[in-house]
Amino acid sequence: MQAVLPHDEVVRRYGPWAARTPADAVDLLVDYPGRWWIAGGWAVEAFTGVPRQHGDLDPSIPRSDVAELVRHVAGQLDVWQADRGILRPVLSPDERLSPSCSNLWLRAGGAEPWEYDVILMDLTDATWTYKRDRRINLPVDDLFWTQGGVTYLRPEIQLLHKAPGLRPKDEADFRTCLPLLAPERRGWLRDALATAHPGHPWLERL
Repeated sequence: MQAVLPHDEVVRRYGPWAARTPADAVDLLVDYPGRWWIAGGWAVEAFTGVPRQHGDLDPSIPRSDVAELVRHVAGQLDVWQADRGILRPVLSPDERLSPSCSNLWLRAGGAEPWEYDVILMDLTDATWTYKRDRRINLPVDDLFWTQGGVTYLRPEIQLLHKAPGLRPKDEADFRTCLPLLAPERRGWLRDALATAHPGHPWLERL
Protein backbone atom coordinates (compact mmCIF):
# COMPACT_ATOMS: atom_id res chain seq x y z
CA MET A 1 0.00 0.00 0.00
CA GLN A 2 1.33 3.41 -0.95
CA ALA A 3 2.27 5.65 1.98
CA VAL A 4 0.00 8.64 2.61
CA LEU A 5 2.00 11.84 3.01
CA PRO A 6 1.25 13.94 6.09
CA HIS A 7 -0.45 17.23 5.36
CA ASP A 8 2.65 19.28 6.25
CA GLU A 9 4.74 17.26 3.78
CA VAL A 10 2.14 17.74 1.03
CA VAL A 11 2.30 21.50 1.65
CA ARG A 12 6.12 21.47 1.60
CA ARG A 13 6.23 19.65 -1.73
CA TYR A 14 3.28 21.13 -3.59
CA GLY A 15 2.34 24.40 -1.89
CA PRO A 16 -0.20 25.55 0.72
CA TRP A 17 -3.95 25.09 0.85
CA ALA A 18 -6.38 27.97 1.30
CA ALA A 19 -8.77 27.72 4.23
CA ARG A 20 -12.11 26.82 2.68
CA THR A 21 -15.47 25.75 4.13
CA PRO A 22 -18.54 24.04 2.64
CA ALA A 23 -20.06 27.50 2.13
CA ASP A 24 -17.21 28.29 -0.27
CA ALA A 25 -18.01 25.17 -2.29
CA VAL A 26 -21.66 26.24 -2.44
CA ASP A 27 -20.55 29.57 -3.91
CA LEU A 28 -18.17 27.91 -6.39
CA LEU A 29 -20.72 25.37 -7.58
CA VAL A 30 -23.80 27.55 -7.83
CA ASP A 31 -25.51 26.68 -11.15
CA TYR A 32 -23.20 23.68 -11.58
CA PRO A 33 -25.30 21.17 -13.55
CA GLY A 34 -23.92 17.96 -12.04
CA ARG A 35 -24.21 16.16 -8.71
CA TRP A 36 -21.75 17.16 -5.98
CA TRP A 37 -21.34 16.70 -2.24
CA ILE A 38 -18.86 17.33 0.58
CA ALA A 39 -16.61 14.47 1.71
CA GLY A 40 -13.60 14.24 4.01
CA GLY A 41 -13.21 15.84 7.41
CA TRP A 42 -15.92 18.44 6.85
CA ALA A 43 -18.44 15.63 6.29
CA VAL A 44 -17.36 14.07 9.57
CA GLU A 45 -17.65 17.37 11.42
CA ALA A 46 -21.10 18.04 10.00
CA PHE A 47 -22.29 14.62 11.21
CA THR A 48 -20.77 14.72 14.69
CA GLY A 49 -21.05 18.43 15.46
CA VAL A 50 -17.54 18.19 16.93
CA PRO A 51 -15.07 20.77 15.52
CA ARG A 52 -11.84 19.36 14.10
CA GLN A 53 -8.84 20.71 12.21
CA HIS A 54 -9.03 20.77 8.42
CA GLY A 55 -6.13 20.71 5.99
CA ASP A 56 -8.37 21.31 2.99
CA LEU A 57 -11.93 21.08 1.71
CA ASP A 58 -13.02 17.98 -0.21
CA PRO A 59 -15.92 18.50 -2.59
CA SER A 60 -16.69 15.29 -4.44
CA ILE A 61 -18.23 14.43 -7.81
CA PRO A 62 -18.83 11.31 -9.90
CA ARG A 63 -15.79 10.40 -11.98
CA SER A 64 -17.98 10.55 -15.07
CA ASP A 65 -18.65 14.28 -14.50
CA VAL A 66 -15.07 15.59 -14.68
CA ALA A 67 -15.66 17.35 -17.99
CA GLU A 68 -18.65 19.21 -16.51
CA LEU A 69 -16.54 20.43 -13.60
CA VAL A 70 -13.67 21.55 -15.85
CA ARG A 71 -16.11 23.55 -17.95
CA HIS A 72 -17.78 25.05 -14.88
CA VAL A 73 -14.56 26.41 -13.30
CA ALA A 74 -12.93 27.52 -16.58
CA GLY A 75 -11.64 31.07 -16.21
CA GLN A 76 -11.80 30.82 -12.41
CA LEU A 77 -9.62 27.90 -11.38
CA ASP A 78 -7.06 25.64 -13.04
CA VAL A 79 -7.64 21.91 -12.65
CA TRP A 80 -4.83 19.45 -11.96
CA GLN A 81 -4.81 15.68 -11.77
CA ALA A 82 -3.31 14.52 -8.48
CA ASP A 83 -2.36 10.96 -9.29
CA ARG A 84 -0.21 8.98 -6.82
CA GLY A 85 2.15 11.88 -6.12
CA ILE A 86 2.23 13.23 -9.69
CA LEU A 87 0.50 16.50 -10.60
CA ARG A 88 -0.51 17.19 -14.19
CA PRO A 89 -2.72 20.00 -15.53
CA VAL A 90 -6.07 19.20 -17.09
CA LEU A 91 -6.04 21.52 -20.09
CA SER A 92 -9.46 20.82 -21.61
CA PRO A 93 -12.78 19.20 -20.66
CA ASP A 94 -12.11 16.45 -23.21
CA GLU A 95 -8.82 15.36 -21.63
CA ARG A 96 -8.85 11.77 -20.39
CA LEU A 97 -7.71 11.23 -16.82
CA SER A 98 -5.39 8.48 -15.73
CA PRO A 99 -7.51 5.51 -14.56
CA SER A 100 -5.72 5.65 -11.20
CA CYS A 101 -6.41 9.36 -10.62
CA SER A 102 -8.92 9.87 -7.80
CA ASN A 103 -8.38 13.55 -6.96
CA LEU A 104 -8.45 16.88 -8.78
CA TRP A 105 -6.67 19.87 -7.23
CA LEU A 106 -7.99 23.32 -8.09
CA ARG A 107 -6.29 26.71 -7.78
CA ALA A 108 -6.42 30.12 -9.47
CA GLY A 109 -2.83 30.04 -10.75
CA GLY A 110 0.67 28.77 -10.14
CA ALA A 111 1.50 31.41 -7.51
CA GLU A 112 -1.77 30.86 -5.61
CA PRO A 113 -2.65 28.33 -2.89
CA TRP A 114 -4.67 25.26 -3.71
CA GLU A 115 -8.37 25.89 -3.20
CA TYR A 116 -10.22 22.56 -3.43
CA ASP A 117 -9.29 18.87 -3.37
CA VAL A 118 -12.05 17.32 -5.48
CA ILE A 119 -12.53 13.62 -4.79
CA LEU A 120 -13.69 11.47 -7.70
CA MET A 121 -16.02 8.59 -6.85
CA ASP A 122 -17.40 5.76 -8.97
CA LEU A 123 -21.13 6.43 -9.37
CA THR A 124 -23.72 5.59 -11.95
CA ASP A 125 -27.17 7.16 -11.78
CA ALA A 126 -28.22 4.33 -9.46
CA THR A 127 -25.16 2.78 -7.77
CA TRP A 128 -21.94 3.70 -5.95
CA THR A 129 -18.99 1.27 -6.01
CA TYR A 130 -16.05 1.34 -3.58
CA LYS A 131 -12.88 2.03 -5.51
CA ARG A 132 -10.75 -0.44 -3.52
CA ASP A 133 -13.15 -3.39 -3.74
CA ARG A 134 -15.89 -3.55 -6.33
CA ARG A 135 -17.81 -6.11 -4.29
CA ILE A 136 -18.92 -3.22 -2.07
CA ASN A 137 -21.64 -1.01 -3.48
CA LEU A 138 -24.74 0.89 -2.45
CA PRO A 139 -27.73 2.55 -4.08
CA VAL A 140 -26.83 6.20 -4.66
CA ASP A 141 -29.77 7.29 -2.50
CA ASP A 142 -28.09 5.63 0.52
CA LEU A 143 -24.82 7.50 0.04
CA PHE A 144 -25.72 11.02 1.14
CA TRP A 145 -27.43 13.14 3.75
CA THR A 146 -28.19 16.87 3.81
CA GLN A 147 -27.70 19.59 6.40
CA GLY A 148 -28.31 23.30 5.88
CA GLY A 149 -28.85 22.80 2.18
CA VAL A 150 -25.45 21.10 1.71
CA THR A 151 -25.16 17.43 0.72
CA TYR A 152 -22.58 15.36 2.63
CA LEU A 153 -21.16 11.87 2.23
CA ARG A 154 -22.56 9.59 4.92
CA PRO A 155 -20.10 9.02 7.78
CA GLU A 156 -19.85 5.24 7.45
CA ILE A 157 -18.87 5.64 3.78
CA GLN A 158 -16.29 8.26 4.70
CA LEU A 159 -14.86 6.03 7.43
CA LEU A 160 -14.51 3.16 4.95
CA HIS A 161 -12.43 5.45 2.73
CA LYS A 162 -10.36 6.56 5.71
CA ALA A 163 -9.77 3.04 7.03
CA PRO A 164 -6.69 2.09 4.95
CA GLY A 165 -4.72 5.16 6.08
CA LEU A 166 -5.16 4.75 9.85
CA ARG A 167 -3.67 8.20 10.44
CA PRO A 168 -4.22 9.77 13.86
CA LYS A 169 -6.97 11.99 12.44
CA ASP A 170 -8.68 8.94 10.89
CA GLU A 171 -8.66 7.20 14.26
CA ALA A 172 -10.03 10.35 15.90
CA ASP A 173 -12.82 10.56 13.31
CA PHE A 174 -13.71 6.90 13.85
CA ARG A 175 -13.76 7.35 17.62
CA THR A 176 -16.00 10.43 17.37
CA CYS A 177 -18.43 8.95 14.83
CA LEU A 178 -18.77 5.46 16.31
CA PRO A 179 -21.24 6.17 19.16
CA LEU A 180 -23.41 8.25 16.81
CA LEU A 181 -23.80 5.64 14.07
CA ALA A 182 -27.17 3.90 13.93
CA PRO A 183 -26.91 0.11 14.38
CA GLU A 184 -27.62 -0.62 10.72
CA ARG A 185 -24.96 1.89 9.60
CA ARG A 186 -22.44 0.43 12.02
CA GLY A 187 -23.26 -3.05 10.75
CA TRP A 188 -22.77 -1.96 7.15
CA LEU A 189 -19.34 -0.51 7.97
CA ARG A 190 -18.34 -3.69 9.81
CA ASP A 191 -19.33 -5.88 6.87
CA ALA A 192 -17.63 -3.58 4.34
CA LEU A 193 -14.39 -3.52 6.34
CA ALA A 194 -14.44 -7.30 6.77
CA THR A 195 -14.81 -7.69 3.00
CA ALA A 196 -12.34 -5.08 1.77
CA HIS A 197 -9.89 -4.86 4.69
CA PRO A 198 -10.05 -8.11 6.68
CA GLY A 199 -8.26 -7.92 10.01
CA HIS A 200 -8.66 -4.14 10.24
CA PRO A 201 -8.34 -2.98 13.88
CA TRP A 202 -11.67 -1.15 13.80
CA LEU A 203 -13.55 -4.41 13.32
CA GLU A 204 -13.26 -5.40 16.97
CA ARG A 205 -14.81 -2.09 18.03
CA LEU A 206 -17.73 -2.34 15.64
